[in-house]
Parts: sequence; C-alpha cells; structure tokens
Amino acid sequence: MIPSDWIALAQRRIEGQVERTPLTHDPELDLFIKWENRQVTGSFKIRGALNKVLSLELWEQQRGLVTASAGNHGQGVALAARQIGVHAIVFASSHAVPAKIEAMRALGAEVRLVDGGYEDAERAAQQCAVETGATWVSPYNDGQVIAGQATVGLEILEQLQPQVPGAVIVPVGGGGLIAGIGSVMEGVLPRPKVIGVQSVASPFFYRLYHHGTQQGAVEQESLADGLAGAIEEDSLTIPLARRTVDDFVLVTEEQIANAIVYAWDRHGEKIEGSAAVSLAVGMMKDFSRPHGPVVAVISVGNIQPLVHERICASD
Repeated sequence: MIPSDWIALAQRRIEGQVERTPLTHDPELDLFIKWENRQVTGSFKIRGALNKVLSLELWEQQRGLVTASAGNHGQGVALAARQIGVHAIVFASSHAVPAKIEAMRALGAEVRLVDGGYEDAERAAQQCAVETGATWVSPYNDGQVIAGQATVGLEILEQLQPQVPGAVIVPVGGGGLIAGIGSVMEGVLPRPKVIGVQSVASPFFYRLYHHGTQQGAVEQESLADGLAGAIEEDSLTIPLARRTVDDFVLVTEEQIANAIVYAWDRHGEKIEGSAAVSLAVGMMKDFSRPHGPVVAVISVGNIQPLVHERICASD
C-alpha cells in the first residue's frame, strides 16, 4: 500500500500547481466522468511527476532528471524540471506521437529518440541515469509518483460527496494511476470497486493481472498509444494492483474510437485513445454495474488534431 500520509502530503505539495479537474455526470450513460484531460499539460501525469520531483533532495534535483515516456509523463517531468530550474532528458520511442515530442521540447526537455518501442526507450533512459548520475524519474514504478497520481482519487471522493463511488474505471499502462486510486479507495467504506482497462492491442497488465505473466501479450498499433508496452517485472504497481484492483477488462479499437467520438459529440471534450478506454467500458451495454455511482477517469487529452478529425469524420 501507498501510505495515506504520503498521499495527503502529495496533495498539499502540488496544490495550486495542478488543476482540480471537473467531475461531471452524464445522464445518458448514468456515468460520472473525471476530466483529467483538462489538467496542466493535458494529462494526470503532471501530478506524479511534480510530486516526485518536489520530494527529491536538493542534490538529487541538481543532478538533473532523466525519464522515458510516450509523451505525457515526459511533459510532466519537463514542466517540473523547468519549475525548479534543472535540465531534463526524456527518452522516447522514434514511433512516439510527433505532437507529444514537440510538446516536451517546448517545455524545455531534451528529447532523445530511440529506435523500437517504449521498452527500448525505457532501457536507454535507465542506462543514461546510471552513466550520467542524473536522477531517474520513473513513469510509474515509484512510490512518490504513485502518491501523486493518487490525488485523482482524493478529488473524486471530495467532489462526489456525500455519495461514495460504487466503482471507478481507470485506464492502465504501467499502473501508476490505478495503483494510486486503488490505494485511496482501500480506505473507503463501503469500498468502491476499482476496474482497470486496456486495449486488446496492448494487454500487458491485463495478462499480468489475470494470468500472472506478460508472456503471450502481443503489442499492436493502437489508438491508446500511451498505454502501450510491457511493465517492469519488479514494478511496485504489480502487487498494488493485485491487492486493490477488483477486475481488469479489455476494449477494442472500435470501442475506443466510439468513445472518442462520444466525448466530443456529447461533451465537447477532446480525449486520447489512452483515456477513452475507461469511457468505452462505461458505454458497454453488458457492463455489470455495481451499486452506487460509477466514475470513469478520462486521464489524458493530448490527441493529435488530425487523428481526432479523422475518427470523428468517419463516425
């Protein structure tokens, strides 16, 4: 478990530097939606990155920061580095979304592209940290990063009062967000169900949860690019998910696209495929609803404009 005092301290540490994002109700789906796409940098990732960087000792900060990212975490680290006046290096796959690469650079990060997928970028980043002495800022495998992401769960509880969620649906890549939200929900009575979701195109954490291994997971191109890639075998998020997550489901690329269109048509919100997976679950006709309000976390909004236009035009 991530200690509750860590999470409370994270909330105080980043207060005033991140947005308190809206929680709204969709009457057609009977679904509450947490719009983290309206967050600073367009992603929940700033919460964990900023909390981690601000928790570092001065000497750790002054070494400079290095991380790996598909784009959203990298923007968070870049913004945190700029805030404390240090250099940040972000390793990204050469296949990463160009707009995200440019956004990281615009925030002052040095972006180094690596041939291959996200795992290749992560290995290169960790090697850079070892060789240069820069401070490694994991996208998910770090208690302070997870504590920062957990503040999403605290906000949901505060905004939903006096009701308590029956379930919270959370997109999962490396698992930092769901580990944080799950840690918060463990202290709630009656305890809300925590449901993780990934795309069938990259079901690594799904296989870990249901089968205990990532073997057999095959990564394909997906609208949910921010959730792609394997998880570090020793990641803190794995035992945390096993303890706090009640179910793990997969959605198709068609369901993701439909959710992107729904968010735009009904709410005027541009969301990434990586965030649309949770809304896709809430849109399922066969979704087994627990007693109490259901919350879908829309984690990110940094979709490429042309991709968004294409998806919405083809609907």
